[in-house]
Amino acid sequence: MTTEAENNHSTTDEVLRLFRERGGSQYGGEVVTQLEHALQAATFAERETATPALIAAALIHDVGHLLHDLPQDAPDQGIDDQHETRAAVWLASRFPPVVVAPVAMHVAAKRYLCAIDADYLGQLSQPSIQSLALQGGPMTRDEIDCFESRPYFQDALRLRRWDDAAKVVGMVTPGLEHFARYLDRALESEE
Repeated sequence: MTTEAENNHSTTDEVLRLFRERGGSQYGGEVVTQLEHALQAATFAERETATPALIAAALIHDVGHLLHDLPQDAPDQGIDDQHETRAAVWLASRFPPVVVAPVAMHVAAKRYLCAIDADYLGQLSQPSIQSLALQGGPMTRDEIDCFESRPYFQDALRLRRWDDAAKVVGMVTPGLEHFARYLDRALESEE
C-alpha cells in the first residue's frame, strides 16, 4: 500500500521530470526558457516570503505549456493554448486548491490588471500583449466583479506579478531541487 508521503514524493518527481524533459523550450516569444521562467517566478515568490503553496504555484503556474504539443509559434497562428486550463486540470488531481486556483486564475489576473490599472498594460512584454488578445483582452465590469469574488484572487494577482517579472536573461536562481521542498509542503496542505 502506498503512503501519502510516497504519493507526494512521486508527484514532486513527476513535476521535476516534466521540467527536465520539456523545460528547455522557449517561453513563448520571450528571451527565457520555460524552466528559467518557472524558477524565476518561484524565486520572486520565495523572496517575498510567500507561503509554500504559493511558491509551488509560482513554480508550476505555466506547466500547461509543457503538457501540449502545439507549435512554439501557436500565438502567431492565432491559437490560445489555454495553458492555464490545461494546468488546472492536470494539477487538480495532484495538488490542493490553494495551489491549483492561483494557477488556474493567473491569465484572468492579467486580464483583470489590464482592466483596473491603466499603467499595467504598458508594462507587458510584446508576447504577453499578443497572448492577452487571444485570451479575451481586458475584463469587463461584470468579469471584474466575478474575479474579485473568487477565493484566492489575491494570490492569483501576486502570482501574476511574479509571472510578468520572470523574464530576466541570465538571472541566477536556485535550481529545481531547491523548490522540490515547496512542492512537497504544498502537497501536504489541508486547504
